[in-house]
Amino acid sequence: MKENILIMSSRVAWTDEEMILSLDLYYKLPFGRLNQNTPEVKALAALIGRTPSSVALRLVNYAACDPEILSSGRKGMVSGIGKCKPFWDYYADNTEELFQQAENIKASRLAKTIEDVLQIESADFVGKEKDAVIKQRINQNSFRAIILANYDERCAISGLCIPQLLIASHIVPWADDVNNRLNPTNGICLSPLYDKAFDNGYISIRPDDYTVMISKELKSYRNRDFYQNYFAKIDNKPIMLPNKYNPNPIFLSYHIENIFGAHN
Repeated sequence: MKENILIMSSRVAWTDEEMILSLDLYYKLPFGRLNQNTPEVKALAALIGRTPSSVALRLVNYAACDPEILSSGRKGMVSGIGKCKPFWDYYADNTEELFQQAENIKASRLAKTIEDVLQIESADFVGKEKDAVIKQRINQNSFRAIILANYDERCAISGLCIPQLLIASHIVPWADDVNNRLNPTNGICLSPLYDKAFDNGYISIRPDDYTVMISKELKSYRNRDFYQNYFAKIDNKPIMLPNKYNPNPIFLSYHIENIFGAHN
């Protein structure tokens, strides 16, 4: 009887809220984890009262809408694409709206405040506009999830694969380009050391072949052990390319000219 109930519930038409939540999750999972055994898939299934397999199916429906997946020769599940395509087309150019709506839906379904869902402390609002703090936290969390998913939760330079130690590093800094703050081609997944070096312009990445550049200032330490251990071996080496969104050459050129250039 229980199995029959679950089967019937999976056939109930998906609501707009459920479509938004599943699209939000699609952006934040690597392609190889769009399956019913993934913890995040199970969590969403529990939240919306569906089976993990039905949620996984909806995610691969979205994969069939994703031009980055299709251009790579991979495929999603085309059955159900008619339901997904309108949501994909609308939110492809409105990802910030998608992530904001998804977090508010989660809060409502969990009967919690958005502050609790985002783990925002009251001290975080001191001297700041509440809505701006919430919006920024959602955007930051979403960008991190997208970039880690895009790089399969690995540092693009070192291969470090401990998610808690990884950083979603902006190529063009957050403050310099409002329009591309959530653009996945404006992010690289890096370990803390390489993130700090990249953020401060001591290393960069060539836009033509995605190889690592070391600044003259950093090379002045070439006789030090730390340089030999952490930088000499990455000089002129290609980064590990992501699953879908390669770093935008225009953004990399900006980083070389405006940030890396200060150390050469």
